[in-house]
Amino acid sequence: MSVTVLKSNQLRGEINIPGDKSISHRAVIFNSMASSKKISIRNFLPGEDCYSTVNIMRELGVDIKIENDKNSKPIIIVNGVGLHGFHEPASILNCGNSGTTTRLISGALAGRDFISILSGDKSLNSRPMARIIQPLSEMGARIFGRENNRFAPLIFAGGLLDSINYKMPVASAQIKSCIIIAALRAKGITKISQTAISRDHSERMLLAMGAKVTQDKLDIYIEPSDMDSIDVEVPGDISSAAFWMIAGICHPDSELLLKNVGINKTRSGIITILKNMNAKIEILNKKDVAGEPIADIYVRTSDLRSTEISGDIIPLLIDEIPIIALAASFAEGVTEIKNAEELRVKESDRITTTVNFLKSCGVEILPTKDGMIINGNPDLSLKYGSFSSEMDHRITMTMAVAGLLSSNGVNIIDGETANVSYPNFWKELSNLGAKIE
Repeated sequence: MSVTVLKSNQLRGEINIPGDKSISHRAVIFNSMASSKKISIRNFLPGEDCYSTVNIMRELGVDIKIENDKNSKPIIIVNGVGLHGFHEPASILNCGNSGTTTRLISGALAGRDFISILSGDKSLNSRPMARIIQPLSEMGARIFGRENNRFAPLIFAGGLLDSINYKMPVASAQIKSCIIIAALRAKGITKISQTAISRDHSERMLLAMGAKVTQDKLDIYIEPSDMDSIDVEVPGDISSAAFWMIAGICHPDSELLLKNVGINKTRSGIITILKNMNAKIEILNKKDVAGEPIADIYVRTSDLRSTEISGDIIPLLIDEIPIIALAASFAEGVTEIKNAEELRVKESDRITTTVNFLKSCGVEILPTKDGMIINGNPDLSLKYGSFSSEMDHRITMTMAVAGLLSSNGVNIIDGETANVSYPNFWKELSNLGAKIE
């Protein structure tokens, strides 16, 4: 689906941010592995990635129904089968394009007494999986992957799970969560030592469900334990809100209010960085919902200054770096992004894709091994162009925001990829007054 986004005269309005993708995945997986009691998941993100998780849980024998509320938003009804209740699937389990689905469900399938296979599309099957196969194999799971256990498809062929002390090579919520899920069924107490804090949605939700998960600074301890099902109200996804935050801050005439956004401290690095860049951003109406902090976020036109983005804050905003790079293009001075090599193994090589796109639009930007260097210009006028996002949903939406800020618009060849994490993205963009062709 080819989409052209043209520069808009102004941006005004309120946006109800769709449900958090990370929490939507976890709510389905954890409740599927919990006690047999029907629960509901509201504000679930109805994106392709999250439905991949729902469909796999069904293939494993979990009763999951999808209903609609009065606003036609999906309500996911899950009747869990317990930690040991999965049954052997009849066919290959399709993860689509979802790395979260693949890595979290790998923890749930490790050491089962049946054969199962996880696979996905071409992009997913080229993403690194040794990082989860290694710790799961150390726990005793029998797992086989393509190209010497480096890539999916992944075959799970039983094994008996034992506890391990595992020092993580990188700060990654997906790797951490994979091991935690497996450790719930392992013998003994598993210890995970993190290199830095990463998003902690798994720990929060599992604690709320009664799992024995404790944390001491960067170390996490998991004891084998059953879980109780819980209803979940999914907060708005800050990674989705990020596109509107940058649009509102960089557009020359804008005011936007983003409603009910999750501001978990392990995800809100973008707020810290934007404040460091002198963005006019306010956090309003803070409250707590099911252990997750949420708030409204108000942004308006700002004069940005450059900053350095590196170190421990990178895991707290890794998915937002492409859109942050766009913001840095309009900032006064040179912004350098470091320690973000994880971007090279996302849905696309996001360093290369982001740099190539912005350079074609007229931005002075250079790639580095682990990030990029951006020479910002507050008077920048982005050039028109026709681009492919390499089927990467976050790059697609970054390109769309660039169209709002450009001199003659931006054409995105594969605009449909926004549906992976934001099914109503184009509708919201139009409602704000954007010109879309």
